[in-house]
Amino acid sequence: MGQTGEVTTTDGPRELTVGMGAGGLATADMVLNIGPQHPATHGVLRLRIVVDGERIITAEPVVGYMHRGAEKLFEVRDYRQIIVLANRHDWLSAFANELGVVLGVEQMLGLEVPERAVWARTLLAELNRVLNHLMFLGSYPLELGAITPIFYAFREREELQAVMEEASGGRMHYMFNRVGGLKEDLPAGWLDRVTHAVRAVRGRLPDLEALISGNEILEARTRGIGLLSPEAVAAYGVSGPIARASGVDMDLRRDAPYLAYPELFAPGGPGRVVTRTAGDCLARLEVLLEQVHVSLDLADACVERMRSLPQGPVNVRLPKVLKVPEGDLYTATENPLGFNGYYLVSRGEKTPWRLKLRSASFNNIGVLRELLPGALISDMVAILGSTFFVVGDIDK
Repeated sequence: MGQTGEVTTTDGPRELTVGMGAGGLATADMVLNIGPQHPATHGVLRLRIVVDGERIITAEPVVGYMHRGAEKLFEVRDYRQIIVLANRHDWLSAFANELGVVLGVEQMLGLEVPERAVWARTLLAELNRVLNHLMFLGSYPLELGAITPIFYAFREREELQAVMEEASGGRMHYMFNRVGGLKEDLPAGWLDRVTHAVRAVRGRLPDLEALISGNEILEARTRGIGLLSPEAVAAYGVSGPIARASGVDMDLRRDAPYLAYPELFAPGGPGRVVTRTAGDCLARLEVLLEQVHVSLDLADACVERMRSLPQGPVNVRLPKVLKVPEGDLYTATENPLGFNGYYLVSRGEKTPWRLKLRSASFNNIGVLRELLPGALISDMVAILGSTFFVVGDIDK
């Protein structure tokens, strides 16, 4: 029989249940705070877990430490200024973040974007997707104790960063999208340099794969760990690579296509949705790795299509004061980490009345309530890292 008493913690008085373990040893549930950590790690995230010995009983993600009030800041900036804020919540997917805003505004304005801009946006979005995935393919093994993969991943990132920076002028926050198209045309000879960069990354990617795939230690730390069911995916609104690793065949590029994706994901096209069925940490890593190959194929297809397009404008001339007609619209895109949505409500002014952000990381972190209970503390880092989140994307 266990005895019940009261203990004072940093969260105030809590009930402490003391039981009798094996051999008559008294045991007690313990509340642990994991984090909040410094932004030099993934960001400021706190996990409040209750453990019995080394096994997690309950887990509660505590978010909000990096909250910057982005949605309120949107409301006092015009539609050109919003882009500079929108690309920052997921700092690994800046170009993709911009897309949701400009696509929604363009649809409400009834703007038809030049074809060259459509294909250039698609190309840059896929290069941005590879950059995002390479970061996690390097950092996730590092969290499990494997140091070498991150050096290989960053070598390939630098190859692609160079062409992204040449086109936009930015390394992380590109600010290259504009309502009606792109900031400016692509540099002369840039498509050739993209082809060279994609070819170089594809040629060296097996070096990184050899360090990850078949690694006995990494597989021992991830196989069968952090099992996520399709039912939990639906209940928590999980999306992106994490959902697809649990067998949920869902990708907005195919299912609700935008930009040039209808052609790329048509039968016979290079686009395909990568899935696994295991739903564990290893499956999530495998999905990420294979998606890099798919995005490189999509980038090649975009380059070839752009070579065949005639020279022309990449944007539409807009009035000095841009006002969006009264109404509301929800625009969702398939960001590298999952569904990214903007709900825009306009009252006909030059600033939005409301711009609500639905970020992928928020839902993907919420499911830790399901993933962590029952796991060992030693498996917590493996599970947490496999959710591939960005803290700014949680807190918005």
